[in-house]
Amino acid sequence: MPPTVTNTDVLVVGAGPTGLLLAGDLAEAGLSVVLVERRPHKVSNLSRALVVHARVLEQFDARGIAEEVVATGHPISRLALFEAARLNPSRLPTRYPFVLFTPQYEVEKVLERRAREAGVAFVYETKVVAVEQDADGVTAHTQDEHGQPGATLRASYLVGADGVHSAIRPAIGQSFPGETILSSLILADVRLAEAPDLPFVVNAVPDGFALLTEMGDGLYRVTGWNRHHQLPDDAPLEADEVEELLRMNFGTDFGITEIPWMSRFHSDERQAPAYRVGRVFLAGDAAHVHSPAGAMGMNTGLQDAANLSWKLVAVLRDGADDRLLDTYQAERHAVGKLVLRMSGTLVRAALLRGYAARLLRRAAGTVISNFRPLADKAASMITGIGIAYKAPRGAHKLTGRRAPDFELAEGRLNELQRGGRFVLITPAGQDADVPGHVVHARWNGDRRTTALVRPDGYFAWATDRPDEEGLHAAVATWAGTASTRA
Repeated sequence: MPPTVTNTDVLVVGAGPTGLLLAGDLAEAGLSVVLVERRPHKVSNLSRALVVHARVLEQFDARGIAEEVVATGHPISRLALFEAARLNPSRLPTRYPFVLFTPQYEVEKVLERRAREAGVAFVYETKVVAVEQDADGVTAHTQDEHGQPGATLRASYLVGADGVHSAIRPAIGQSFPGETILSSLILADVRLAEAPDLPFVVNAVPDGFALLTEMGDGLYRVTGWNRHHQLPDDAPLEADEVEELLRMNFGTDFGITEIPWMSRFHSDERQAPAYRVGRVFLAGDAAHVHSPAGAMGMNTGLQDAANLSWKLVAVLRDGADDRLLDTYQAERHAVGKLVLRMSGTLVRAALLRGYAARLLRRAAGTVISNFRPLADKAASMITGIGIAYKAPRGAHKLTGRRAPDFELAEGRLNELQRGGRFVLITPAGQDADVPGHVVHARWNGDRRTTALVRPDGYFAWATDRPDEEGLHAAVATWAGTASTRA
């Protein structure tokens, strides 16, 4: 019996946070979506990723799920980095002025529920083994868990969100250049007899570094590296190695009473040269991977998804030109490169050995902590609040920048965005002729700027003077001219 051929608008490969957010966005917009995952469907209580930053919480707010995610975790507003550096996320200009510590599996639960409710079709224990493209779409050939031929999946576009060991990346001829920067990193969830002074602390000594993070429910996550224990990823990890790591960095092991889970892994810095090859896209760890420093990995992948999903909707549903999809590469590859640089700087600072180098690190931390603008800039970049997209020459100063959650005459901006909508903001009393899938809102007060905000919460276009022709051109370019589906 020949394999079944399934047709869909978008095929998403990988049911991690990136794939789940993307699939949910597309299905919520009315597109047909199949999500393929090579693992069986089971809920894990283990997780490497542990942090959701403020910018992603804003993205979640625009989907009506932020409060549900926050309820699963532990907000922290004070961060200690190395000997002297202190960051204060409570000063971030956002509704979410904190770093949320919650396991990745909790985020996945929320995103999976949303995706299922929106109508995403899930296919588990299935691996994509070959990808073919033509002028009209993508064909993916699959195998089941026994290595037997599975369904043939046909889609207008395919997104590979299948992680660092992506099957989609080599299938479209993409390399993954980079290097392993750390081997034999330690992860452990522990219970402590003595609580540290702060809920999140980091320290580095000549022979290693460690992060200790409060997870809630009496658990702490230990992440670290010991120069004297360099073993393969599959080498057994013993409790005394975790205790030694803590004592080496903090002078105490805080009286570990239990270690429910521990693991060893390595950390790479890699980035695919192209995030788009024809009708196939890469997102999340399939496109970029870096050290855990700054906890930016899962967050960067989620923002990849938030950037790409509305563009696919604009092309497939609302008549926007396919060239809009090229902006995904232009915008997100640059951000991926920036995140690799930021996380790489943090981890290399942790690895400094010489006395003079460590003294310089301490001095830099003191300067950052005591000079508020520098500390706030660092916090904004790590959390994603301060990241913007490059604007074309001559564009309005708002173009490409994050749009704060303005309180508009019609309500909060993030609430108006729900359902993946564009929002056109005009001066009070001004009318606007826009397609039905663009929400028209007005400033409170006398602000004269007219601005088009994308569904991912960035300004697509703005002007400080009447420009009806420019507005119509911006809407057509970014949002499409009319919804082509009911």
